[in-house]
Amino acid sequence: MNHDHLRAFLEVAATGNFNRAAERLHVTQSTVSARIQALEAQLDQRLFHRDRGGVRLTEAGQRIHRYVELSLRAWHQARQEVALPETLSYRIGLGVHFYLVDHVVPVWLAWMRANSGETAIRVEAEFSQSLTQQVADGLLDLALVYQPWNQPSVAIETLTEHRAILVSTRPRAARKDWLSDYVMVDWGEDFKSWHSYNFPDLPAPAITVGLSTIALDYILEHGGSGYFLDYSVRPLIDAGRLHRVKGAPVYTRPVYVVRALDSPQAGLVDWALQGLQSSLDLRRMAKAS
Repeated sequence: MNHDHLRAFLEVAATGNFNRAAERLHVTQSTVSARIQALEAQLDQRLFHRDRGGVRLTEAGQRIHRYVELSLRAWHQARQEVALPETLSYRIGLGVHFYLVDHVVPVWLAWMRANSGETAIRVEAEFSQSLTQQVADGLLDLALVYQPWNQPSVAIETLTEHRAILVSTRPRAARKDWLSDYVMVDWGEDFKSWHSYNFPDLPAPAITVGLSTIALDYILEHGGSGYFLDYSVRPLIDAGRLHRVKGAPVYTRPVYVVRALDSPQAGLVDWALQGLQSSLDLRRMAKAS
């Protein structure tokens, strides 16, 4: 199938509008319409319902959506791999949850380059479900996630644990008034349930942020408190810029590694996984020193 047709399909599905899809693809609206019509003719199926409310996928469109995404990702990956120089004999793809990138990736990349210089490395940062699906589809070799999504073609095991601690820009204990400047970091549904259980009588905070780095920057500049991974705030605690909130419970979340059950390069994946474990050990030693 024509990849321009597939891209048009994904953009129309994402925007629900032919004009907005055309703007994002930098083509005319008639070109997008023609590409969708050509794709529908190839499949002999209508892919979109068109009405005054916009454009939405038909049942057939919903069924092929994931396969179109997979096809384009695989094509992009294939183009990258055929362009690799002959000095790189192997390739490895690692997926990392957004919140884990700074913690793991820099040390792991250095370890891989020092110990496996003939390997081309690709790192993708996304959320857990997408990364698990990419491992299952063969687009990634392994992934580090917080909430793995069970798939019959992948193996899931616990790699380590992370702790989120309540810190504040001024010394304090865990009392009701700490919520006046509390910034809620959205660590996921598990954290929300844990938070509700541990603080059942507290009202909803005024600020909720999806990325911990944004929340941390905010409280450092304006003052406040929030739950952050202990390794990320340890230097700030040591420097006196942040303080552990006395009496506050600690949220512990496991980090999982997801890998394909029948990988054609199982040995290389084992090697990369060893590097991940070594990277975590190096971080622990650096933290302790």
